[in-house]
Amino acid sequence: MKVLVKDAALAAHWETFLAALPPEAEAHLATSEAEAADLIRDAEVFVGSTLPQHLAARAGRLRLVHAVGAGLDGIDRSALGEHVLAANTFHHESSIAEHIAAALVMLRRGTLHQDARLRVGQWSSPIYDATMAQARTLRGSTITFLGFGHIGQAAWQVLRAFGMRGRAITRTGAVNAADHGLEAVAPVAALEEHLTSSDVLVVSIPLNEATRGSITSRELDLLGTDGLLVNVARGPIVHEGDLYAALRDRRIAGAVLDVWYRYPGPDGRGLPANEPFGALPNVLLTPHSSGITADTFLGRLGDIAENITRLAEGRPLKNLVETT
Repeated sequence: MKVLVKDAALAAHWETFLAALPPEAEAHLATSEAEAADLIRDAEVFVGSTLPQHLAARAGRLRLVHAVGAGLDGIDRSALGEHVLAANTFHHESSIAEHIAAALVMLRRGTLHQDARLRVGQWSSPIYDATMAQARTLRGSTITFLGFGHIGQAAWQVLRAFGMRGRAITRTGAVNAADHGLEAVAPVAALEEHLTSSDVLVVSIPLNEATRGSITSRELDLLGTDGLLVNVARGPIVHEGDLYAALRDRRIAGAVLDVWYRYPGPDGRGLPANEPFGALPNVLLTPHSSGITADTFLGRLGDIAENITRLAEGRPLKNLVETT
């Protein structure tokens, strides 16, 4: 069984991945588009985050496409035959939860500003500047999760230890609040009502036509001038221009942005948005890296290797995703 891997993050654990595969698996790591185009001709398994149509069209024996993450938005499903299975994997929720907690503390406490000023000799602290207000901790603040799946639940388990109060907005509002130690759970229709009394909004829902542009100026204004936004889902769920304007005009206090509106090519160069978010002092910017840890990818390679073993043995696969 030939396995084609086209993923830089998994390549970092290549020897561990090889050791986890069944004996009949012959794994190849593609380091370029040209190499992938050649190897996919007789590959039975493709492992990667992106599979464009032109590459899938060259596959003649493909049986399984395994994403190296939760989303299959980089996989051109139209190019997959009905017989080709698609699966995903997770394990990023703990890493993202840690990122959310650390970022919120830094933003709430003004750490980014203090760091920048101290580098040029200015002690930006209420002790030395009487015009500065003392920062507030997260204790007692209300955090609302738009989406309460793997990421939302893991983040809440971390943040509730800070003494925060939690709420969740889900598609149907069917999550049991008491089971998760939340004050309330409500359907999407109640989002605006909850934003008016929230200090933090965490966006962790999938991107689709129904969720694109879910957060606009209206929702941001309801969050208010002391509110913080965290987006670890997909950039376009939050309207780009509206978010930039709200941050620029201080209609919200700040944002933690790990997902974007534009992505670079293989060289990793390029601005992440049309708006100049990098010029704003009240934003923490990261390159879609909140889940990129060794913990995440060691867990993922275990899932992928297990599914390849199951495929080789004719057993049902885990984490299958409907491709129609």
